Amino acid sequence: MHACRVAEKIGIGRVLVPSGAGVGSAIGFLRAPVGYEVVRSLYQRFSSFDVDAVNALLADMRSEAMAVVAEGAFGAATTETRTAYMRYVGQGHEIPVPLPARALRADDVAVVRARYDQEYTKFYDRPVPGSDVEIMSYAVAVTTVPVAVDGPVAAGDASAPDVPPAGTRLVRDTTTGEVSPWSVFDRTALAPGARVAGPAIIA
Repeated sequence: MHACRVAEKIGIGRVLVPSGAGVGSAIGFLRAPVGYEVVRSLYQRFSSFDVDAVNALLADMRSEAMAVVAEGAFGAATTETRTAYMRYVGQGHEIPVPLPARALRADDVAVVRARYDQEYTKFYDRPVPGSDVEIMSYAVAVTTVPVAVDGPVAAGDASAPDVPPAGTRLVRDTTTGEVSPWSVFDRTALAPGARVAGPAIIA
């Protein structure tokens, strides 16, 4: 009813009423992935990068995140992302740089350093050659893998069979003040393409 009044006022001729319109945010909350992110500080420089210390920190962060997600995941598959927040030594702001979601190896250090230059270039057009980079903190996020959902059903043709109303209800027209019986239709009984004569209530 409200949607149709708004459409009428601004000249919209077609209104789409989705299933569960009144509780859409609750449905979205229940379908959203279960996730948890842990952020911790561990100061490092690439010139003296301690792979073992970083791996120990990331492993502990992963364990913490996994434990929290497990309480609400009910055995669902999970995915993990790792991020390091870096900056050139002396700068005031860090930028996020993705890390491999596994234990780092010694040869990963040069790869991550190059990845920092790539990410820095996205923000500031070009890197600063010869400058050391410091890592201020790390983040590990674990989330359940979203369950695939069917897309919206395409609207059918106008030949969809008519559906009888489930009943009627007396409604006061807010424009005219007139009270009259409006048909009430069950939303779940309406197939794509179904048309009903208004004024009507889709319940």
